[in-house]
Amino acid sequence: MLLMLAIVVSGVACKDDYNLPYQPLEKYIKVYMPQAVNGAVVRTLKITDSAQTLVYGANYGGQGYPDADIEVSFAVNNSKVDSFNNANRTNYPLLPASAYTLSATSAIIPKGKVATEPLTITFKTNGAGAMDALKTYVLPITLSTKTLAVNEALRTAFYVVKAQPDLKDYPNYDRAVWQVIDFSSQEANGEGANNGRAIFALDNNINTFWHTQWQGASPGPPHHITIDMGSEKVLHGLSFQGRQNDGGGKPNEVNVQVSTDNVTWSDAGSFTLQNNKNVQPVFMPNGFKPARYFKVIINSAYNGGYTIVSELNAF
Repeated sequence: MLLMLAIVVSGVACKDDYNLPYQPLEKYIKVYMPQAVNGAVVRTLKITDSAQTLVYGANYGGQGYPDADIEVSFAVNNSKVDSFNNANRTNYPLLPASAYTLSATSAIIPKGKVATEPLTITFKTNGAGAMDALKTYVLPITLSTKTLAVNEALRTAFYVVKAQPDLKDYPNYDRAVWQVIDFSSQEANGEGANNGRAIFALDNNINTFWHTQWQGASPGPPHHITIDMGSEKVLHGLSFQGRQNDGGGKPNEVNVQVSTDNVTWSDAGSFTLQNNKNVQPVFMPNGFKPARYFKVIINSAYNGGYTIVSELNAF
């Protein structure tokens, strides 16, 4: 009885196998971008004049090898930026055309081969037209061909790139001609004759400092100090050092505004400093900016409504 049941079950299974629908091989022969297989290609680039590249290309997928050359084309697909950001909960802008070069927009998968020769994207991270430092961009490259079907899931490769500066490449600017041209308040009396005023944030002495007013009045945040560097420079970042004690007043939430003429100002970004006595260099979050003037706005300080800055540098 058991033997007969096994034969019946086996027969049913074999019958189902033989009833699978016909699926032609041509359905599985498609071209695709191998760079799209594992999701976005994410890279952090150096800020340098040297060429930095990433690879793109097309592959033949299916059985065997193509029996004729397959012509393929590539294009930056601006329309894919929104769909990428929506799918990944990001808000990356499209990489500007001035910041990259494609080595080719067309290629061949040769007869008897399964891939194009490697093509390259060359990125510009320094100089005119370069991508902004510290800003993340997306570059969608889409494949097309008139010869074969394209694997739609792997038609577009997304490159997510950012230019990361190295602090050692950016020494502090000389402050010899710098001037404090504006400040929210200063303690001109209570900290002694050679302390407390805004100018002491620029005197190269970590034991003196700019202290916002506390004698007679104690205005709360935001506090600000505005500097004229004497000539226009590229402002890569600022360096802060707090008062050399364990008391309150060290800057916490900071915003920076920049200007070339002291009339029109633009936002260079916001950041948070740590509550310590160390030198804290910070790159401008919104990228490197041309500036002669910069305004540091301290929106909050640690353990106090006043603020204190021992040394303020720019690089």
